[in-house]
Amino acid sequence: MQEQTITIGELAAATRLSPKALRLYDARGLLPPAHVAPRTGLRRYGPTQVERARHIALLRALGMPLARIAAVLDADAADRVPLLDAYWHEQARTHAARRATVTYTRAVLAGRPQTMYEIAERDIPEQKVLSIQRHVNAAHLPAFLAEAAELLLTHLRHANARLSGPLFAVYHGLVDDDSEGPVEVCAPTDSPVEPAGHIGVRIEAAHREAYTALTKRDDAPASGAAVHDAVGAWLASHRHTRSASNREVYYPNWATAEPGEHVMDVAVPFHPGSAT
Repeated sequence: MQEQTITIGELAAATRLSPKALRLYDARGLLPPAHVAPRTGLRRYGPTQVERARHIALLRALGMPLARIAAVLDADAADRVPLLDAYWHEQARTHAARRATVTYTRAVLAGRPQTMYEIAERDIPEQKVLSIQRHVNAAHLPAFLAEAAELLLTHLRHANARLSGPLFAVYHGLVDDDSEGPVEVCAPTDSPVEPAGHIGVRIEAAHREAYTALTKRDDAPASGAAVHDAVGAWLASHRHTRSASNREVYYPNWATAEPGEHVMDVAVPFHPGSAT
């Protein structure tokens, strides 16, 4: 065993991964050593762990999160490259959204008019909604949105109820890497339906809202702050008063849409003011 394995220090030197990182990967189940001495806790790694550590180092150099790395390395050999490609396409899309956000932010800081997003108005009638609310940060937001949508749609099916409008998420607080603002995912319905567990039922008041339509290309987390800011700035410039929390409206074609297709809206309810 000792002749066929290497220490954590030797593995760190061979892969340029720090001992601290290797201990973290062990704790996460990503890179368990081949052998741990019962009395001293000394970790020793065999050839398969050395190769896996090399792969981890390469994927971490691309900024891939540990959970995604585990999914790639634990997949069948034929699926690993497609999983990497999918991650890289996501990163390219996020980078493109950040480039647009930089353009918008540069205009804001320079005090120039912002014309990147076309803002319109519409009236939303009163509607009954099923909803699930949770405190989440930016990292956990996509998973929560998907989970909540599935729970709400399943509840509607079991109640023989129908969806009467697009799903939407209400952001009752700031959601970013440091803030876990409450997020409420809502499913409109005009059918009789009862609350259950974490799923509530409430009436969404009729309101007028300002909104901007986004395509699949625009819909990236990196662009979210700029879009929400743009709608808020439009309200301020027209002297309207925000009447409820920001929301995002998700249309059912999101999964299959082409990059240029309309898939969602960012909207803010308001009380009309005296426009200048």
